[in-house]
Amino acid sequence: MSAHSITTPVPNPDDNAAGFLQGRPNASRYEHNSVDPDDVGMKLASFITPNARVLDVGCGTGSIAEIIRDERSATILGVEPDGERVQLAVARGLSVHHGVLTPEVVREHGPFDFVVFADVLEHLANPAEIVIIAKQGLKPGGSVVVSVPNVAHWFVRLDLLMGRFNYQDVGIMDATHLRWFTRETICEFFERLGFKITAMDHTVNIDLPDYYRRVPWRWLRRATRRKLVGALVRVRPSLFGCQHIVRATLLE
Repeated sequence: MSAHSITTPVPNPDDNAAGFLQGRPNASRYEHNSVDPDDVGMKLASFITPNARVLDVGCGTGSIAEIIRDERSATILGVEPDGERVQLAVARGLSVHHGVLTPEVVREHGPFDFVVFADVLEHLANPAEIVIIAKQGLKPGGSVVVSVPNVAHWFVRLDLLMGRFNYQDVGIMDATHLRWFTRETICEFFERLGFKITAMDHTVNIDLPDYYRRVPWRWLRRATRRKLVGALVRVRPSLFGCQHIVRATLLE
């Protein structure tokens, strides 16, 4: 497995945090090895059929791609603009194109059964542009599988009531985010681009930094917090879910 080289610089979403944080975000801050069934990696994998060909756009360090590969016996190509993250993904045995998704990449490597955007679309000023390119690389009946942060999470709602909208280095309020999604807007987004929503779920993500800062959550043992938040997500996913997980399938 190897990384394909590039000759011209490509934009790095981490640059969008300039001025909103004290320093540049850590490139491996979303290193994610959790196989908790309520976390993003396993949720995304559950929407992918076994032995599928998968394109993981913005694959980062490859932690999510590794889970999908191992859980679903998938063949995966990653696309990632950040060189440091590319090297970490390649070290996992993943094949990675160093650059951004283009029609040329799709023509060279497609078609795919699934295209994955794992917490990627919120970093883009024009997410529809890249989804339309990905759409061209799908097989008939293929699907895009997506995770996006839930901006209607109760943490964000409470802070807005208190007049706060403070950027952070990780999580829902990541300073590199340019777009914001609710349960309704992510569905409408894909429907307008010619997809049908065929599955939807939500993550718990008990390790959000706010759960260690806010009361009463910081007073609870992690296992207790995990059980309680998990129950709340099942009852009110739009309020307590950390991420929306969507499978959007091409219309016939």
